[in-house]
Amino acid sequence: MSIALTISAYAIAFRYSWAMTLVTSSAILFVLLVYCITTPILIKKLQKVEKANEKAASIAGEVFASIRAVLSLGAQQALTNKYFSCVDEAKVHGLAMSLQLATQLAPIFFAMYSTFALAFWFGLKLFREGHIASISTVIIVFFSVLIVVSVLGTIAAPIMAITKAISVSTEFFSMIDSNTVTTDGFTDKDVSCHDDILLQDIWFSYPTRRNVQVLKGFNARFSKSRTTALVGPSGSGKSTIVALLERWYDLEDESKNGVNTSQIPSSESKQEVMADNRGAIMIGAHDISTTNTKWWRSQIGLVQQEPFLFNDTILNNVAFGLLGTEWENDDDASKKVRVERACKEAFADDFIRQLPEGYNTRVGESGIKLSGGQRQRLAIARSIIREPAILILDEATSSIDVRGERIVQQALDRVSRNRTTIVIAHRLSTIRKADNIIVMRDGRNIEEGTHQHLLSIPDGLYAGLVHAQQLESEGAHEQTEPEEHTFDNVNQESAGNFTKPDTEALPTAYKQKGFFGSFGRFMYEQRRHWKIYMVILASAMGAGSAFSLQSWIFAHLIEVFQYTGARLKERGDFWSLMFFILALCVGIFYFTLGYTSNHVSVYVSTTYRREYFQNILRNPILFFDRDGNASGTLMSRLSTDPKVIQELLGLNGVVPLIAIFNVTGCIAIAFSFGWKLTLVTLFSAMPVILIAAFVRIRFDLQFEAWNAKVFVESSQFATEAIGAFRTVASLTMEDSIINKYSELLRDQIRKSTRKAIYAALVFALSDSIELSAMALTYWYGGQLLASHEYNPVQFFVIYVAIVQGAQGAGQFLSFTPDIAQATAAANRILGIRNEISEREKAVVKGQPLQHPRVKTGASVEFQNVAFQYPTRDTPIYRDLNLSIQSGQFVAFVGPSGCGKTTVISLLERFYDPVSGSISFNGQNVRDIEISSYRRALSLVAQEPKLFDGTIQENLLLGLDTAISDERIVQACKDAEIHDFIVSLPDGYATALGINTQTALSGGQKQRLCLARALLREPTLLLLDEATSSLDSQSEKLVQTAIERLVGHRSMTVIAVAHRLATIQKADVIFVFGETEVRRGSRVVERGTHHDLLKRKGAYWQMCQEQALDR
Repeated sequence: MSIALTISAYAIAFRYSWAMTLVTSSAILFVLLVYCITTPILIKKLQKVEKANEKAASIAGEVFASIRAVLSLGAQQALTNKYFSCVDEAKVHGLAMSLQLATQLAPIFFAMYSTFALAFWFGLKLFREGHIASISTVIIVFFSVLIVVSVLGTIAAPIMAITKAISVSTEFFSMIDSNTVTTDGFTDKDVSCHDDILLQDIWFSYPTRRNVQVLKGFNARFSKSRTTALVGPSGSGKSTIVALLERWYDLEDESKNGVNTSQIPSSESKQEVMADNRGAIMIGAHDISTTNTKWWRSQIGLVQQEPFLFNDTILNNVAFGLLGTEWENDDDASKKVRVERACKEAFADDFIRQLPEGYNTRVGESGIKLSGGQRQRLAIARSIIREPAILILDEATSSIDVRGERIVQQALDRVSRNRTTIVIAHRLSTIRKADNIIVMRDGRNIEEGTHQHLLSIPDGLYAGLVHAQQLESEGAHEQTEPEEHTFDNVNQESAGNFTKPDTEALPTAYKQKGFFGSFGRFMYEQRRHWKIYMVILASAMGAGSAFSLQSWIFAHLIEVFQYTGARLKERGDFWSLMFFILALCVGIFYFTLGYTSNHVSVYVSTTYRREYFQNILRNPILFFDRDGNASGTLMSRLSTDPKVIQELLGLNGVVPLIAIFNVTGCIAIAFSFGWKLTLVTLFSAMPVILIAAFVRIRFDLQFEAWNAKVFVESSQFATEAIGAFRTVASLTMEDSIINKYSELLRDQIRKSTRKAIYAALVFALSDSIELSAMALTYWYGGQLLASHEYNPVQFFVIYVAIVQGAQGAGQFLSFTPDIAQATAAANRILGIRNEISEREKAVVKGQPLQHPRVKTGASVEFQNVAFQYPTRDTPIYRDLNLSIQSGQFVAFVGPSGCGKTTVISLLERFYDPVSGSISFNGQNVRDIEISSYRRALSLVAQEPKLFDGTIQENLLLGLDTAISDERIVQACKDAEIHDFIVSLPDGYATALGINTQTALSGGQKQRLCLARALLREPTLLLLDEATSSLDSQSEKLVQTAIERLVGHRSMTVIAVAHRLATIQKADVIFVFGETEVRRGSRVVERGTHHDLLKRKGAYWQMCQEQALDR
């Protein structure tokens, strides 16, 4: 529209006076020159702001995705400070933009008003010299220039938006132009996946750690239709083999596109010279790098060490395995049959059918609503449903209980027949039947052969690993009758009155407020900036009043044409000078507005960005479990909402304010010069404008609320897909993900288009009022001039005032979407604050923990505990009783999903029991102040969580006291990770960025988390499958360290484990079992390892199923 107006206005102006038009066009060249100088500077500063904001968003994403680890470590303040440092960095760069913004804004409006002075001065000169025959020519060219300059006045905000877009476009287009998965290369027509896979002299280092060689001349043959196992210490390169086979990395590409080796810090202590990535992976006669990547991946069924499930139903999660197969387009009924068959083979069908919604149960973000073992069984089902030619199992059964493992292993053995199968395992009982076992260490293959052959090698590495996992079986074969299981005095009848968690206790929903109740509240809260507010208000008033003054000066300039000779020149020069002085004043006003508005917008948005992050972190786990509060959604809101607030407080908020003063001033001056014409014009146009404004703002508010709901779904889906990029790639889900995301956006666009048409009609109606008002003013003004009731000065003052006032009203309406977005953003920020406030009012602050550093460990007691997750319908416990003495080493074992990890969650106070009580050293945990309570605990979870920062920063995370280097080293030695750390070029100062962490093995990450837990010197150490990713020797050494600490009675240890060899020396072993469907779990046996073996009950059966000699 602006371009059309400019072209048509210039066409008319050139038609009447080309000379006058060209001279007045010099202002446009001036504006372009200013933009050319200031825009590059602004772009550089904006890029610095965006870079700091990206770092802040990355930290927030890590924190929200790992919220349980953050809370258990008490790391909220440390990570908040880290987030604040990035936000403050963005603030510094944002404030530095104020001068450039002001410098860019002021010349536009100075040029706009000085053009009027130049137009009249030069027009009068041409008129006096006879180059223009009539005053009408001057007026026509002037109004044409007025239209062009008015367009210049409206482009300030769009130019700023374009500048911001340019600043972030580099990375955006770089991502679009980056290499994508190739669909070129050989497929099944040329390559048979039933040939041997040969790895020849593989040397490899990750792009993010090019100075650390992971594979060093590795050679292996994976025979077709055979099972080959890879075993060895953590970090020996086993999972790297999987990454290369999946073509997440290509040897040639990584060698060419890796990090510049000149920038890699050297390590003088390392004698080995780093080699470039090289070698070949062959399938038959073809290198896999020459195959079609998607086709190759579709031939592989992969179960990863840390299985990922999408926030979808169980049915759909397993059915994703059919993508890229011949059954991808089958009907839903056929897919469901295949899904159920695969789940039965993976030993998942039983627990699925116990869920209230069965296969239609949504698993939550990353499958959080299921236990680790349940997630792993679904991942296995998703893999075997593909019926792949190549099956890769990377610790596929590490989180499954022993009974389930045996059944699942039988299923895997069955489906691996006639398939090339590669198994990576630390639990050696799962690979003893493998056709070939390759033992790795330090990136090389050390031993190779069958289970029996490797056991026969004297002092062999494999034999040592097997020995480390042997269970003591004393008493296992005594001919005693199995004792009756003890049920912990569980009274199932009395538990029948189980009640669900009290959802009424949740904070009441926040009542959405309008613009003044939400955004206005922010302004009131930030009243300490009142001096800047006053400067902005005064400057906006000056800038807005310029429009009415312009009409007054213009009228007097028209009057000048009544004079002749010297009087004409004198009065013309005077009023042209008045226009120039007005231009100077307007330039100063806009300079002040540009500087102060950016200044206050940066300060206020930073304040609420910090508060927003803090308030989100102050929420309990239940908040993060809710639909709509996925980590990606929260991260998106945290990034977007404060930015919307900043936009409205900046230039976008100043323009409507100027428009209000513009309309008010124009109406006032019009009334002062002629009430009759003003009244007629005003009452014919203003009611329509006000009604249109009210309807538009109300519609935009509703549209923004609807848009926010849709955005939650699409952003959550995108964040989840990107976070699970390895799973997406291995399942060849790229096209499916893109199609689903596109459909989400298309659906949003379809609905938005219908609503936008309605909004456009309202906007068009209000915008057309300007022309209607001009037409009415001309007609009725002409009548008044003809009757000599008005003189020309009165008419032109009122006319120009009405035109400018109508443009001001149009400008105000054009910014109603920004007002709606700011209102919605402010309501979300206030909603989080309100929820925190109400919750903290309802919660009684607990007392500090008594004797937080007891040297004998903590005693724990569960008394009649009943519990059910608030987001689920199935009870976990109905009447759980446990008693753990201080200094004991206690183990929980049992089937996956029977509530072992839930005990850990209750002890960490992620949730509170529905009924009953949990005591810690005699104190009810609900009565203890939660931060002091958690400082006495250390948790090593099943899925290790590390954060962006150095290794040392990760180890010290959450600790508020100084820790000596000696203690750090000792904790790492106890966790068997010190040698690995010092082998890195930067040692404990090695950065663990998000990309770098992918180069660490699961065992390395788990040992770092274990060292972090030991460093806290807790009175209660919680180990939830804490050694499941460790090799046998490391596990045994770590276990020895833990047993040594327990032997000193310096802490109480509670371990959840499926590997029974790790807990056979426990003081008490609690065996969990399930009751009838929907009746919850219970303890079915308790005792020491030897006592339970003598009973020949559930525990004895588990030991038999896990014995290596079976």
